This record gives sequence, structure tokens and C-alpha cells, in this order.
Amino acid sequence: MQTPDPATVETLSTETVFSGRAFSVRVSRIRKGDGTVTTREVVEHPEVVAIVALDKEDNALLVRQHRFAVGKELLEIPAGGVEPGETPDECVRRELREETGYLPHNLKRLGGFHSAPGFCSEYLHLYLATELERSPLHASDTDEIRVERIPINKTRDLILSGEIEDAKSIAGLLTVLTFGH
Repeated sequence: MQTPDPATVETLSTETVFSGRAFSVRVSRIRKGDGTVTTREVVEHPEVVAIVALDKEDNALLVRQHRFAVGKELLEIPAGGVEPGETPDECVRRELREETGYLPHNLKRLGGFHSAPGFCSEYLHLYLATELERSPLHASDTDEIRVERIPINKTRDLILSGEIEDAKSIAGLLTVLTFGH
């Protein structure tokens, strides 16, 4: 008798139960490899870019903004959603201009990661952006963002102290600190 593969999942039905501006939620009824039937809720979110932007003095350009979901301001690396028809590289250039006012002339993709694969489809492309030129681009949802320049070698201490507590920022900054720039 062959043992069922527990990694094999058969989708029996799927229903979108919520569709909003930023994400949607689907509920799927599945049969797992062992035959168990259960449900999975998935937050569907488009691809995102996360950017460690460094100026000529080796300062990281971080953004401080209020995050409604957690009820407070967070200090983060710039990030944003990839628009339909836009490549991740194009998104980096647009998002960095919108959030910090700088256009990067040098981009290096540092890999990527799933933000919360247990319940969310979001994938983040991680970039290092350098050779920054002042070139603001207005976006309606960035008016309350404040840019802070922090020496890259000081960001580890901000992570350890809890000042930087957002996962994408921690992943991005530690990647640059660990593997260089």
C-alpha cells in the first residue's frame, strides 16, 4: 500500500469572501494528502518591492509613517506594490521617488521572500538602491511620510532595541549588513 503524500493538496472549492482596494480574501476547501478535508483562508496581495536605499554617506533612507493596522508609527525601509504592467525594477524607481523623493541610478536585486506564507500570498522583491538623485514624484498616500537618514551601521542597534520592528525592514537591512553593499 502506497503512503499518501502529505504535501499533496487538492482544492475542492474556492470562494472570494472579500475584495478590497489593497487585498482580497479567499476561502478554499481542500483535501490534504492524508485525505483530511479542511479549509484554508488566504489573503491575496500583489507582489511588493522593499528597498534598502543608501546615499553617498552610507545612510539608509528610512520612512516613518503611521500604520493603522498596528496603531502606531513605524520606521521602515521604503516599499510598495507592483502595479499591473509594471516590473519590479520600475516599481522600485517609482516607489522610492514617491516615498523619499529620490531616484536610484543603481539597482541591485537582493532576492526576495514571502511575508507571511501561512496565510498570505504576498511576495516581496528585495532591492538595494544607490546613486540617488533628488527627483520627487507626488503620490496622494505619501503626504504623511517622513524620511529619516540613518547610518546603515546603526540600523542593527535600532533593530535590536525594537525601534525597527517591521519584518521587511529587518530582513532588508540585515541582508545588506550581512552580505555587504
